[in-house]
This record gives sequence, structure tokens and C-alpha cells, in this order.
Amino acid sequence: MKSRSGPNGVHIFDRLTGLNVLLDELRPEEAAWSVSPRQVSIALTNVCDLQCAYCYAPKHKASLQADQVLGWLKELDAEGCHGIGFGGGEPTLHPDFVGICKKVSEETQLAVTFTTHGHRLTSKMVEQLKGSVHFARISVDGIGSTYEAQRGRRFDELLRGLDSISILSPFGINVVVNERTVAELDAISELAQRVGASEFLLLPQQATKGGEAMNEMVGRALQDWVSNYRGKVRLAVSEAGASGLPTCDPLPDERGLQAYAHIDASGMLRATSYSAAGAKIGGAGVLSALKQLRSTFEIKREKRS
Repeated sequence: MKSRSGPNGVHIFDRLTGLNVLLDELRPEEAAWSVSPRQVSIALTNVCDLQCAYCYAPKHKASLQADQVLGWLKELDAEGCHGIGFGGGEPTLHPDFVGICKKVSEETQLAVTFTTHGHRLTSKMVEQLKGSVHFARISVDGIGSTYEAQRGRRFDELLRGLDSISILSPFGINVVVNERTVAELDAISELAQRVGASEFLLLPQQATKGGEAMNEMVGRALQDWVSNYRGKVRLAVSEAGASGLPTCDPLPDERGLQAYAHIDASGMLRATSYSAAGAKIGGAGVLSALKQLRSTFEIKREKRS
């Protein structure tokens, strides 16, 4: 069990079971709040063998070194971070992916998660990762021909990836919601229930260099679908796309860099994976970059006021 202090109380988390307990009767002074964000995502590499038009990842080649990543995560772990989510690009294409997951699990108290397209989850990799990953997510952007048109891979190959991830750890299914996938949310949620997923994460499409954000018509259809959802798999939604959707936030005062941060494959610390502004993580470490980024945001707020 690991605890962190924040504006809403003392948050206790068990990475093995996923249990979260908030002691909201305890309200630590601000000076005692945990320094690290609650959750940090890391793009281990920009490399990916798919070319999805709506992908936000930069297309220049970049990858992080394993020792860099471990050092940063030890810093964050010591200052109250609860979990790390590896992504990319495609994280399983990083040459040290398995070793990084093992070391983080063994040498920190962080919950280790990753998001994958699922097409490179071999039986050997799954066996090597067992015990080092606490939760995994697999991207399912449509059913059958819709998936194949968006991802450029066969849907039956994705189903094999789902079989592999289901024996690795508890897992969830992600879907980028756009004009193609919104009509298939029922079918994807039924698939999620059938394969034993414990979470169905909605990712309303964001604007990227390769495509536009989810339009208003799709947004209204998504709101209607969520309002009428009666499935058994727990629904979740990305913070960037949560506007207009009914959400429940047990930590309403833990915002911005207290809640989340992203490290890209070039070693830049950002507020989110879509943020243009960032702070380079140098020799002084990730907490120094975090302090610098927070100062940048405070200066911007002061100028606006």
C-alpha cells in the first residue's frame, strides 16, 4: 500500500489489487502535499508500425534510455506518484520494454501500466512481463472492417492480441471516438465484456496534424450513448475529452500537474501529451523539470490576471 497527500486528503493505493482509499477527513497542510503528479505517462519511443491518422505522437524518431527512465521514476516514486503508464508510439517496440517494466516493478512502488495496439504481444513477451505489469490497455478502434480501415491491420490479429493481454494482467479496452467508431460503441463494449476487460476507456478524438477533433455531431451522439449505457464494464473517459459527459471525480481539487504529467520520447515533461509547452528533463532530474514547468504555468496565470 502506498499513500500520497493532497488537497482532498490522504490517498492510499494498492497496486496489486487496484484498491483506492481516500481519507478525506485528513486534510494535510499544503506544504505537506506530495510533490509528484498522481499519475505520469511516458512515451518510451515514437516508433510505431501502424500509421493511424488521428495519432498524436510525433513522427520524428526518438526513444528514451532505460536508465534515464528508471532514474526519473525513482524520483517520482519517492515523492508520491502512484502509477506510471508506458506508451508511445508503440511501447512494445522499445528494445528494453520488458526490462524497464521489470525494474520499475521491482525497484519502486509504482503501479506499472502500458497501452498497446496488441499486435506485437507474443507469448514469450507476455510470459516475461507477468508479475511486472499491474494493468494493461489495448486499443480497439472499431469492429471488423472499421478497425481494419483505421488501423491498417486485420481484426482477427487484434483478437489474438486480446487473448494474450487477458492472461497478462487485468486489462481495459480503449477506443478513439470519431465519426467511424461512435456507431460501434455498443459492439465494442460487448466485446470488452466478452473478453473480460475491466474498463472501457473512451478517447474522444483530439485535433492532430493528421486529423481534426471529434465534431459536434459525434459529440452529441457520444453523450447520448454514455447517458444510456447499461453495460457491465466500467466506463472511463480521457480528461481531454470529458467535457459534456457525466463524470465522477473523487479528487476534485487535485488538478493539473498535481494529478497528471506526460514525458515524451525526447525527454520533455509536459502537462499532457497534447501540450505544446514543456520543460526539458536535464541532469538535475525530473522533479527539477516539474518545478520549472509549474513556474511557467504560474507566470502565465499571473499575466492573464
